[in-house]
Parts: sequence; structure tokens; C-alpha cells
Amino acid sequence: MGCCFKISLVLTILLPILLSFAFTNNLYPHGENETSETEIQYDSISFQYFKNNSYHSNPFFTVMLAATNSSFSFNHRIRDGSNLVYDFYRDSCPQAQDIVRSAIARIYFDHRDVSPALLRLFFHDCFIQGCDASILLDDSNSDKNRSAEKQAIPNQTLKGFDKIDMIKEELEQACPGVVSCADILALATRDAVLLAGGPFYPVLTGRKDSHRSFFEEATNQIPRPDDNVTRTLHLFGLKGFNERETVSLLGGHSIGKIGCDFIHPRLYNFMGTGQPDPSIPHDFLLQMWLNCPDNTTTTSDEFPDFVVSKQMSSHSDLGMSYMQALSASVSSGAAFDTHYYQSLLRGRGLLFADQQLMAAEKTARLVSAYASDDGSTFRMDFARVMLKMSNLDVLSGLQGQIRLNCSQPVSS
Repeated sequence: MGCCFKISLVLTILLPILLSFAFTNNLYPHGENETSETEIQYDSISFQYFKNNSYHSNPFFTVMLAATNSSFSFNHRIRDGSNLVYDFYRDSCPQAQDIVRSAIARIYFDHRDVSPALLRLFFHDCFIQGCDASILLDDSNSDKNRSAEKQAIPNQTLKGFDKIDMIKEELEQACPGVVSCADILALATRDAVLLAGGPFYPVLTGRKDSHRSFFEEATNQIPRPDDNVTRTLHLFGLKGFNERETVSLLGGHSIGKIGCDFIHPRLYNFMGTGQPDPSIPHDFLLQMWLNCPDNTTTTSDEFPDFVVSKQMSSHSDLGMSYMQALSASVSSGAAFDTHYYQSLLRGRGLLFADQQLMAAEKTARLVSAYASDDGSTFRMDFARVMLKMSNLDVLSGLQGQIRLNCSQPVSS
């Protein structure tokens, strides 16, 4: 029995890795620029590197990471992660990545929702002042009149904090005061995405933790589920992401469940009208009503009786996935494939902001291109943009600190 479990766990870890390298030669959506030599090198070297398991001995991999990193277009004020290196803890804590990987595998076996939870947690951290673990802080900069970043409205439904704390405790036992919470979150997210069927991408390390959180910035700068395409592209653009990178990064919605809290206003009070979003196809609206019923006692001729009579104490435990959104119209494959984009093509976006990608010509063209192939283009682009995001505005060297407890800064 134990042997079977080990074999199953190994297959669970390795299968997504092998699948992530099943890229076709068509690396980019139709009509886009051809890939450069550096970008092609990224695929071939990362495959050979991972295939050989030569984590410490392949000098070309370090060169590839540096070349790829330098090719990213960052906002001029953003630190681009160029001070990070691969396997930063090789000497100080050589087992660090193995500890993170093993912990995530154990957690994933019992909690499959850890993958979308950590992906969202990591995005919300990196999007505000960079990948510095500021989202993990309970401390509000020693000011009792201020709130911590995790208390900002966009962050109140985030999950996975306890998983990062658990991994941090294991690392503190093995290597006290060495591995930053920011690096733990970056590595854990990559490994969780991989277990969910997503692509492998290298993660540079050497991040430091922020000593403060950013409540106001999180309140104002996190993209909202009801944003139009102009605002979405603007907010991503401020962080150095172009249209293509934005569309591929939003494809992360293909895993996990979107809570009814985010869907509810679109179904019952779109733009303050007291009515559902008129652009939602009627059959899909009925499906969304079933999954996210109204929790008010006010009946209306606009809503079926079964919707208003089905009460719930909180929307946070209910929701829909893009697998559900598409299943009624088209069969879909693995969780981390193109069904997110196929849903948008059919007007079945769960979030208004997602469906708005079809409202602009260039983003609509990208959605169509991602939806039209076997998923290899999306997976390649998603891996690249995750590598870029993980390097966003990081603290390193003499900047920041190494927290002993991820929720508390180190006192000076």
C-alpha cells in the first residue's frame, strides 16, 4: 500500500512536468511576432536542464535566465530581479527547494485547491510593491490606526497563508533565519501550479522580505473583477505587462473556483441597475444563478423562484470554475488548458473583467489564438509571464530582511 502511494505521488509530480514540455513549434498566437533566438533557447535549455536534473551544473541555464530576464520589458521604476540567481540557497540551505516541493506535494494530496489559492496569493503579493511577502504580514507598520495589506478589500478572500507558515516552520527547523518568506511563496506557487497541470518555469531566488505592508496601494491598485478592459490593461501596464502578457496571466483563472462574492454583482445588480449583465447568454445566466443564488429575501419577476429561495450564509464557500462554465457547451480537457479562452469566445466569462478581454481588438485576437490550438502556446506564454512576474520589483541584497515568522517583521 505504501509503495503504491509513493508511486502515485511520484507520477502526480512528474506527469505535469513532462506534459509542460510538450510544446509545438508554433510558440506564439497567429499574427504575433516570431520568437527570438533567446526565447527559443529558453525552451530547449530548460527542457534539457530539467531532463538531466542538472540543477547545479548547467552553466547555460544561468545564462539563459539572465538573457531571458534582460529581454523583459519592465516599467522604468521597477526593479527587474536581475540581482536574483538560480539556487541562491545552494550553500546556505541546499535542501530548501526540496523541502518546499515535498511540503506542497503533501498539501496538494489533501487540498487540491492549494494551487489556485497560492497562485492568487502570489499575484496579489507581487502586484503591490513587488514580490516581497508584504501580503503575509499581520503587522500594520506598527501603526494601530492603519490596516495591514492583507486586510484590504481585494485581499480579504485570499487563502493559503497557513500553508506558507507551515513550510516556513519546516525551513526554520532545517536552516534557521536563512530562507525568505518571499522566496517560499514564489517556489511554493510554482510547484503548486505544476501539480495542477500547469507548465514548469524556473524560479530565481534571493528575495528579501519587506518590513512593511501596503494597505492603501492594495486597495487602489489590485485589478477588480468588474474592471473594463481599458482599466485592466492600464493596471497591468503600470507593472510592465503588455497586452499579450496580461491575457496569458489572466489565463490562471483556468484553475480553481471563482467565489460567488465576485460573480454576484454581475448577476443581480450589474453597474447598479438591479438587473443582471445583459451580455450574459440566457442559458449561462441560469447556470450562474444556480451556482450563485441570491441571498436576499426580495423576490423579483426577473429571477426564478428557485434562485431567491435558496439561501446561503456566505458566498465565499460557493462559486464556479471555468471548467463548469464551458462544460455546458463544449467538452474541455485537463484543468490547465484553453477552456478559459474558449469560454470567453462563447460569451461565458465568469467575471466581467474576464469577458471584457473580448471587447478590445488586440486582446480578443489573443483570446482567439490561445483558444484555437492545443494549449501549448498558452502554456509557454504563461510560463514566461510567471517567470517575469516572480522577478517583479523584488528586494535583494542589503534591501529588506529575512523574517523568522512570515506574518511579523523582524524588529530593528
